Formats: sequence, structure tokens, C-alpha cells
Amino acid sequence: MAMSPAVPRAMPARWQDYLQLMKPRVMSLVIFTAITGMICANAPINPILGAVAVLCIAVGAGASASLNMWFDADIDAKMRRTRGRPVPAGRVQSADALALGVVLSMFSVMLLGMTVNWLAAGLLAFTIFFYAVVYTMWLKRSTPQNIVIGGLAGALPPVIGWAAATGSVPLNAWLLCAIIFMWTPAHFWALSLYTSEDYAKAGVPMMPVTAGPASTRKQILIYSILFVPFCLAPVLTGLGGAPYLAVSALGGAVFLILAWRVFKSRSGEAPDERQDDGLYDVKAGSKDARNLFAFSILYLTLLFATLLAEHLLGVAPMGAVL
Repeated sequence: MAMSPAVPRAMPARWQDYLQLMKPRVMSLVIFTAITGMICANAPINPILGAVAVLCIAVGAGASASLNMWFDADIDAKMRRTRGRPVPAGRVQSADALALGVVLSMFSVMLLGMTVNWLAAGLLAFTIFFYAVVYTMWLKRSTPQNIVIGGLAGALPPVIGWAAATGSVPLNAWLLCAIIFMWTPAHFWALSLYTSEDYAKAGVPMMPVTAGPASTRKQILIYSILFVPFCLAPVLTGLGGAPYLAVSALGGAVFLILAWRVFKSRSGEAPDERQDDGLYDVKAGSKDARNLFAFSILYLTLLFATLLAEHLLGVAPMGAVL
């Protein structure tokens, strides 16, 4: 009697798989912008409470990511860029990702509220809800404006950091939020121009899939033109100094040049039939979109790093006009 082939047992998840569920690279950006908001508030905060606030914001970001990976496992499995994530790859069970997200959400919000203040905790709770429910469960699968509206979740960490330090959220806190919010469309649409075949395969209505690459390139240029003035605004509100003015102006000029090149290019017109999962190894026709995507990360990092350095070093602001 022929024996049936042995079925290999699933390997138990490693701690690295659960860490990957929390999207550590995204979490690092969240931590960085939250700390920037906290320092730019120019308010004394107990170092221990400050560290607790940063921990809670980081854990909250990880909770959001875990909930996102739980709900999006079906479409992640169809996309080259995401098919290796723990849930679609079968290394972590879907129920475990959900449980991790729920537990970390409650832990981060309650700890932040009980130790720091409930304004910051409320903003963190809203951010988790907005990313996990409004963006992941609704916007992402229903509208090409998913990135535009959903970008609010990624823009709120500096506001939470500011609230943790002062218990308030003034204009400059929301200006930091607005910079990230306005940065998001050009950044993600540049990426989607050369990964559109993945989104189409998964049924995600990203802009290049629904409106076409030409319309997407046009909207990237429009949002870029709107974005750069927001980057210069901190100089007028007393938040940024001369170094920030130089970085924001020069970087903004480069950003606009790259956006113009994307607009004039044919990025997204032909599928990028890459065989790997990388974000930067693209065909010649997509290099302009790839260059904007890469520079957008550098520019945003430089903007917040300059503000952080100015406030740590006590650099005088250019002057509060508003």
C-alpha cells in the first residue's frame, strides 16, 4: 500500500516575526517625528515620563501595523512587495496578529493616559482607530483617495508628542502634522507608479490603477506644489530658524524639480516586471518616480532632523509672524 507523502508541520513563529508585524521601519519614523514634536514644544518634561510617552507612541504604532497586517493578509498575499509578511507567509496566524494588535492598542493608550496625560492618550487612540479602521478597513479598498485621507494617521505622531509634553496642541503642532499629511500623496503615488501591477492584482484602487498613470503624475505635481509652502511655513510661525529655512528651501526646490520630471516622464505607463521585492531596482521608465520616492523620504527626514537639532541647540527662530 502506497504511503501518502508527509505534510510538513508549520514552524512556530519567531520573535522576529512578531516584530515584523509591527512594521519597525515605519515605527522608527513615527518615533522620530513624535520626539521632534515633543522637543519642539519647548516645555520641560520629566525624562522618565518622556520615555514612557515615546514608548507608548511606538507601541501604538506597532499595534496599528499589526491590525493592518491582520486585516490585509488577503491582499498582501497577492502583492510582490508584501507577500513575505508574517501573516500571508504563514509564519504568524491571523488570530495572533489580531490579538497582538488589540492588546498593544489598549496597553499603549491606557499607559499613556495614566502616566502622562489623557489628551495625548486620546490622540493616540484616535490615530490607532483611524489607521486600523478608517484607512485599512474602509478607505484602502474603496477609494483612490485612500492615501490622501488615510495619511492623517501617519501625520499625527508629532501632535501626540507635543501633547505629551505640554497637554496642549497649538498651531505649530498641527503644522508639523500638516507637513507630513501633505507629503504623503506625492510620496506614495510615486511608489505606486512603479508598483501599480501589484495593486491591480490585489484589487486595491490606488490612483494609477483607477485614474491612470498620466493623471497620477499630474496630481503628484499638484500636491508637490502645495506641499513645499507648508515646509517653509515653520519659519513664519516661529518654529524654525535659519538652518531650517535653508534646508526647507533648497530641499523643496529639488523636490519640485523631481516632481516635474515625474510629470514629464512616462512613469507607470508600462508594467515594471521586476523579479525581486525591492523598491529601488526599477526599469528605466520608472526611475523618475523612484527618484522622487527616495528623495521624499530624505527630505522629510532632513526637515524634522533640522527642527529637532535647532530646538536642542537653542537656535533662535526666524520670528513669529502669525
